[in-house]
Amino acid sequence: MLETLRGGRKISAVYLSSSRREKVAEVKEALAKRGMQAKKVDESFFEERFVKGHQGIAARVVSREYAGLEDLLRIPGQKGQMPLFLLLDGIEDPRNLGSILRVADAGGVHGVVIPSHRSAVVTAEAVKASAGASEYVQISMVPNIKHAMRAMKDSGIAIVGTEADGEATAWETNLTGPVALVIGSEAEGMRRTVKEHCDRIIRLPMQGRLNSLNVSVATGIIIFEIMRQRTSNL
Repeated sequence: MLETLRGGRKISAVYLSSSRREKVAEVKEALAKRGMQAKKVDESFFEERFVKGHQGIAARVVSREYAGLEDLLRIPGQKGQMPLFLLLDGIEDPRNLGSILRVADAGGVHGVVIPSHRSAVVTAEAVKASAGASEYVQISMVPNIKHAMRAMKDSGIAIVGTEADGEATAWETNLTGPVALVIGSEAEGMRRTVKEHCDRIIRLPMQGRLNSLNVSVATGIIIFEIMRQRTSNL
């Protein structure tokens, strides 16, 4: 909530439980900078509207606007940085999407591309799971992810897919150049047609009895391996 207030999203109202005590001063300070005040409500307000686990604070906000793909592709140049993007091929759990956005923010990803079909979108659940990162990571929603892959290739960006049977591990692969990392769905992985558009397929080595990780955990490991490679010679 604090990141939403700081991030510039349009907010029409903030509701604060009369029993909440933690970080109330921070919330009021952030609201004051917007010329707003929180509306005090009792616990029943939240219990009637939200699932178990609310924190006694809520906001009515304008829906998230998605960026155009062209706008995403301009970000690295504007920052003078090596391009790093995430392409999500069918991530359907909004909590996984939120966790991936949190990883993307921490790992310096310039933008995330999601398809308009068979994909989680930025819901309240995804925003909560992102711990505020959804306010800062640029997201583009496209009708066809393969078209986005072609556009990135045309911009000189290598398309790197991730699969359990990839040809090389992430740390055996040079990821210091412009990269768009493709992450497949939780259950099925990348679709065959998406895999065919990848320049290479990488994997994470597994030594335990299970051959998979949570998708956001796996994404985080690879993103930070890219960061390590890009900064190791600095």
